Formats: sequence, structure tokens, C-alpha cells
Amino acid sequence: MRKYFFTLILALSAAVSCVTRFPAEVAKADEPAVLSPDYTDVVVPFNISPLDFAIVNPGDRLITRITGAKGGEIVIKGREVKIGLKEWKSLLDDNKGADLKVEIAANRDGKWVALNEFSISVAEDPIDPYLVYRLLAPSYEFYTAFSIRERDLTTGKDREIYNNRMHYNPKEQQCMNCHQFQNGRTENWQMHVRQVLGGTLIVTGDESRKVNLKTDQTISAGVYPAWHPSERLIAYSVNKTRQFFHAKNIHKLEVQDPASDLIMYDIDKNEVSLVANDSLAFETFPTWSPDGKYLYYSSARQPEIATLPSDSIAICFDKIWYDIVRRSFDPGAREFGDEELVFDAKSLNLSAMEARISPDGRYLLFSLGEYGTFHIWHRGSDLWVKDLETGESWPLTDANSDDADSFHNWSSNGRWIVFTTRRDDGLFTRTYFSYFDRDGKAHKAFMLPQRSLSGKYDRVYSYNVPEFTVEPVRQSVRDLSKMISQPVMKASFSGN
Repeated sequence: MRKYFFTLILALSAAVSCVTRFPAEVAKADEPAVLSPDYTDVVVPFNISPLDFAIVNPGDRLITRITGAKGGEIVIKGREVKIGLKEWKSLLDDNKGADLKVEIAANRDGKWVALNEFSISVAEDPIDPYLVYRLLAPSYEFYTAFSIRERDLTTGKDREIYNNRMHYNPKEQQCMNCHQFQNGRTENWQMHVRQVLGGTLIVTGDESRKVNLKTDQTISAGVYPAWHPSERLIAYSVNKTRQFFHAKNIHKLEVQDPASDLIMYDIDKNEVSLVANDSLAFETFPTWSPDGKYLYYSSARQPEIATLPSDSIAICFDKIWYDIVRRSFDPGAREFGDEELVFDAKSLNLSAMEARISPDGRYLLFSLGEYGTFHIWHRGSDLWVKDLETGESWPLTDANSDDADSFHNWSSNGRWIVFTTRRDDGLFTRTYFSYFDRDGKAHKAFMLPQRSLSGKYDRVYSYNVPEFTVEPVRQSVRDLSKMISQPVMKASFSGN
């Protein structure tokens, strides 16, 4: 009995001695903490998964302490700060609307020094729990293995929805892109499949169809989609798209549309109709207002360029500037009004793309670049908003970077923006979030929490087309593989 008691005391003593404690005596280093990813002084939702990070500052030993203003503490030793989900959730729940103080101590030559502390603010506004995105290795000519994936933003769990290896063909590859959901819910959604088993897959509840949206009266199949918020209608751009490479330019690649129009697809009728097809303009990237009464899109009405042959249009790549316009829409009559100018970018010799309207209908979010349509390749592109009530426009300065910032979407509560950026290395597209407060201010952006701080999965792949959803996708990889294997339906054309 005495031997057992003595053994128990030793075990308890060992457990206590292993508890990580922040050093009691630490000298100030007056040195900013350098983290990868950079989570210093950001605003995060209270339901986000742990913000794991690596400390770049030198030190033989490192200890991090995270303290909540309303209580709670986490202490972790090591260069890689990996936070347990349960303790992280508890800390954030206890500190909604407050700040977390982060202190890092580095042991150098046997002495502890403290880096400059920083804060992480915990917003009371939650983020949508799921993010659907395309993950791919960057490639200009081949569809190497890539997939559509879903991230649970509250836990960090990630699953594959579909991959282009399900229908492998050594002679012809398969691409899938432009996944989009009606109102952020997964009952109704769509994505395109190119080449092998090509078509537009449209899922409505328990049913699905694969449609060829190309008709004799339209220039292509549907490209960029916009699902009407209440009707079984999807607006698309139809584009003749080409890409070319620069021999000497800081930009590697240009993606250009020598021709583009807008169409609308009626799901119940399996019918396509024209929305905008001005022969002297390029129309692209449609989006609906939350009430479904307006269709917004980008339009470059430049007769002097639109009438040129395609090869000549390519030479004018940096002289094509898109405005943001809109048309009113009557859902009952299925009729559109005349085009109205919303943001005049051409007068600034700039190009405005990818209009997105906040869920409350007040703010127009868009990317503004030097020219053209595909701002993901343009280092000068930034995120902007226009207040549709006051008419004022401004850049999201604290969220933007010196590299490409583009392809953006709102969370369902309008408090979070997700977008893609190349700010980390100028090569790979990664996903970032920014808090958009009630005063119309976007805060410093932070990277999608990483599953691995050193693995290639997070570092050398591009995260493409991020879309918030409020629930998980209902289909498995096998389900979608069967849906994509079904015969393609040919859409008809309506001239009305």
C-alpha cells in the first residue's frame, strides 16, 4: 500500500512538472512577433477553428500565452503553436466582443525575452460554418489532379466533394469549376464539367440534370453563373475566352474575352434566353440583388475595340475597361429593364469586376483593377465597396494588399468577406477573410486556418472560387460521379 501511494505521488509530481508555464521573468525585446500565417491584430469570428501559426522570430525555446480579457488562458510551447479545438472554442466563447492578448517569450542564450504582444479581437458575429472551394496545383495548360472541397470553418475538418480523377481518361482530362449555391444553401446548386463527360450539372433537391447550355443563338455554353435568390432561374455569362502569355511583363498571363454576352436559363422549361448581347460591348460576371429585382454585371462598351478581329482585340488587352451596370427584373413577367450605370470605372481608366451585393442590399462589393476581366492575374487589383444608399465608394484598405486581391463573396449575415489573394508569395492563390463592420469598414484580413503548418497541401496549392454555405453539401464524391455520368440534355432557345 505504501509503495503504491509513493508511486502515485511521483506520477502526480511528474504531471505537474510537465505543465507549460509562461516564464515569470522576461526582458522586453521591443521586437514585433512575426508569424506564419500572420494573425497579429486581426478580428475573427467566435466560431472559427483554431488559428494555428508558426513563430518566425529566432529563439532556442519559445512559449506562447493567449489570455482572454474576460477570462481563460492557453499556454503552448514550441515554434509551431497548435491549439486544441476544445480549449480554443472555450476561450472564444468566453470572450465574444472582447480581445485575446497574445504574448510570446523566446529563450536566447539562456535568457528569456518577450516579443511585442499583440491582440486578436473576437467578434460577436459568427461566420458561415462551411466554405466550398476548388483546390488545384497551378497549371497553365493541363488539368492536373484537382478537386472541389468543403471546409468546416468551425472545426477545420476538410472533405472532398468531387475530384477529376473519378473519370480518368489518359487522352483527355476533366475540369470542373464555377460551383455556386442558391442563397448559400446546398439544396440547389450547380457546377460546370469540361471535356470528359462535359456539361453543366444542376442539382435541385434530390434531382439532378446535366445540361448543354450552348445553342445556335449563343456564343458558348454558360460560364459564370448567378442563381436567382427565389426563382428557378440562373443567369450566366457566355464567353469566348482565350489566354496568352507575356514575354516581358510582371504579369505572367492574361485571360481575355473577345466576345461575351449574358443569358438566363429557366430550369423548369430547360430553356435559354438572351439578357444582354450588345455587339459593341462585352458583358460578364452576373449577380443578383438579394431581393432578386436587379441583375448586376460588368460591361465594357467600347465600340472601337468590340468591332476589331479577335487577334486585334488581344493586342488591346490593357485598354479594355469594365463598368458595373444593372438591369431591373420582373420575376412574374420574366422581363428585364434598361441598363443602368452603377459604378463608372472606365472614366478612371480602371476595370470593375465581380459585383457582389451584401445580404442587406446596401453594399456593392467588387474588385477594381487596371484593365480586363481576370483580376486574379493582376497585381494591382483591390477590393472596393460602394454604398448603394449614399453613392459613396472606397477601397477596403485594411483588407487589401500589394498583390492580387479578387474573387470575393459575402457571408449570409454580411459581416464577413471571403476572397482570394496572392499576397503571400505572388504565386499561389490563397483564401482570406475580413471582418466588415456595421460602419462599412473592412478590417485586417486573415488566412483560412491551416490544417498543416509545414505540409505542401496548404502551401503549394491554390485555393480557388471560395463560396460560403450555411450547411454541408449533401452529395458524396460517388453521388456526384454518378450525376456527372448521366447523359447530357440539350437546352432549347427562346427568342422571347
